[in-house]
Amino acid sequence: MIREHFEFRQTITTILAGTPDEVTAAKAGMLAARQEVERQIALDPYFSATFEPYTPASPGRTVGRMARAATGAGVGPMAAVAGVIAWTGVEAMVEAGAAFGLVDNGGDIALVSDREVKIGVYAGASPLSGRIAFLLPPQNDTLGICTSSATVGPSISLGIADAVTVFSPDVAVADAWATAICNRIRADDTSVLDALPGTGVTGVLAIIGDAVIRWGDLPPVVRARVDERLITAGKWSV
Repeated sequence: MIREHFEFRQTITTILAGTPDEVTAAKAGMLAARQEVERQIALDPYFSATFEPYTPASPGRTVGRMARAATGAGVGPMAAVAGVIAWTGVEAMVEAGAAFGLVDNGGDIALVSDREVKIGVYAGASPLSGRIAFLLPPQNDTLGICTSSATVGPSISLGIADAVTVFSPDVAVADAWATAICNRIRADDTSVLDALPGTGVTGVLAIIGDAVIRWGDLPPVVRARVDERLITAGKWSV
């Protein structure tokens, strides 16, 4: 198994692949997606600035995925950018012949897998951080596992959750809804989850301090010791 760190501007990823050609394909796919987003921002700066749903005229494939998912979740399109870029990377790996491929774009993961995979949960100062993991069965189709946090990392959040992990076969949907749920969920108010049926979200795990909130169909959660050196991070880390 090859593990490679790859950065391009604000895109900071870890690629897991079986061959060097699959790593190269993932990088090319992500670069193409990132460049499409940058062209959209250059033409229409509002696209990157708004926190509200927004669909540009005649969007490309990447921008269209972002806008569609964000509209469904009630957030701005940039809430889905990391997931969509990871998704495009894994799609390129599959086109290159990969039976296994994972791209972790700062906690937003796209995965296709011919084997069981364990994915740890990092939740900042929560006592559960680094102590649990999802045990995922083989995935013939791409799966999105996207995490948003109000207490970890540089992304803007309006909430308080230490970690909200969302599962969906549509990686853009997983990313957009992770942001939306993290913005609104509280230990004593989980009403945001009432909107999830029919969205494409299959499962949610939210951690707020020592409180755990579950929704939908989640893979088994097992005890683990997460090696923080394996967490995808860039120059913002301390």
